[in-house]
Amino acid sequence: MQNSFSYDELIKCGNGELFGLGNAQLPKPPMLMFNRISHISSEGGEYGKGEIIAELDINHDLWFFECHFNEDPVMPGCLGLDAMWQLIGFYLGWLGGSGHGRALGAGNIKFVGQVLPSAKKVTYKIDLSRVIARKLYMGVADATMEVDGKVIYEATNLKVGLFTDTSKM
Repeated sequence: MQNSFSYDELIKCGNGELFGLGNAQLPKPPMLMFNRISHISSEGGEYGKGEIIAELDINHDLWFFECHFNEDPVMPGCLGLDAMWQLIGFYLGWLGGSGHGRALGAGNIKFVGQVLPSAKKVTYKIDLSRVIARKLYMGVADATMEVDGKVIYEATNLKVGLFTDTSKM
């Protein structure tokens, strides 16, 4: 199984070309919140159920710095959180799950820092604690987000499911 993905491969996922149309797709830019997945495994991580490490290169030209906030640019916290959900959905598709990914919730979320235009790199670390691979594919994970090596976001019990029919959601 492939254990890393380039930006071009992530774009293919967004176009439905990686796992197939109707299956786990990443959002396209600008909502794609990482440039690469440097490591993905069904083993390891804090709980031994799998792990993902992904990175976002930061530069002052990123779209959200222009609008959040005027004269006080900062990456919105919700975008970092969404990236964590995106990665869990990707993981489920990578495992072979079918359906469209949907965020289902989170336990505790803590922000203790910010991403400014002067930062260089954001690193997401996802530790899967539970994976259900039956009729419903669902992943539960804890995650951290680092900026230039310092943990600034922590989230527990992030939940993502894959659904073949999203019309009733």
